[in-house]
Amino acid sequence: MVRALYLLVLFCLRRNRTERFRIIGNRVNAVLLVLSAVLATVGLIGGTRVPQVKEETIAVNRLPEEADGLTVAVLADLHVDGITREERIRKIVERTNALNPDIVVIAGDFVDGTVPVHGGDLRPLADLKARYGVFGVPGNHEYYSGYEEWMEFLPTLGIRMLLNEHAPAGGEAVVLAGVTDPVAGIMRKEEPDISKALKDAPEKGVRILVSHQPRLAREAAAHGVDLQVSGHTHGGMIAGVDRLVARFNEGFVSGLYTVGNMKLYVSNGAGIWNGFPIRIGVPSEIVLIRLRNE
Repeated sequence: MVRALYLLVLFCLRRNRTERFRIIGNRVNAVLLVLSAVLATVGLIGGTRVPQVKEETIAVNRLPEEADGLTVAVLADLHVDGITREERIRKIVERTNALNPDIVVIAGDFVDGTVPVHGGDLRPLADLKARYGVFGVPGNHEYYSGYEEWMEFLPTLGIRMLLNEHAPAGGEAVVLAGVTDPVAGIMRKEEPDISKALKDAPEKGVRILVSHQPRLAREAAAHGVDLQVSGHTHGGMIAGVDRLVARFNEGFVSGLYTVGNMKLYVSNGAGIWNGFPIRIGVPSEIVLIRLRNE
């Protein structure tokens, strides 16, 4: 009889404990659900807002006196797609033009999609204004989206695409070079070639290389480039994830680096990627670089 009562009490205690655990578990799950919803909302807002301007003064070698203070506006990773459309691109253009830059460079990944579908969304880029011109290079996503068609379309917007070539930007004070993307080889297109991009370039003046992916930085430094501008990483998108992203990009993920005698700036990008439209703690940016003598 005593044993039966003992077992009954033990059963009731276990049942009460299980019930308490179930209630606590439900409350924890509810809190996690709400927290996830809040983070997702914050991330979407952070990812889709018009990027803020970030100003960066960079000291470089071989900058002629007349080019001291020259400004370069950097856009990267616009990623026009089903989320980023014409209106957002127009706002980015307006904010960039308000900076009155000497040069505008677009460091690849303009789009996710074909010219017939998204060409119209990029048309506001035709309104970009810069004293010495607007220049661009392809990113890996252009190769996935109809490379030849985009290389024909983007110049109709007034963008000088630099495909393993250079152009003067500010007389002889600045040599602006650009390369194709490393994914080109996989797609059986011309691979990035820094030597070709700088061939016959004037020795005088600062040398700036625009490369979508930052992984070419050490090679660029060996070729005597003074400043490389890149994107591709999106800054890691979420604070804390940047370390993982850096591992896949030769240690470069966001901001300013010194590589040998060269400076490298990796932009967080002005847009998001449709496959991961969230930013938390890593804001999108329009970068205004002001060059100074080192």
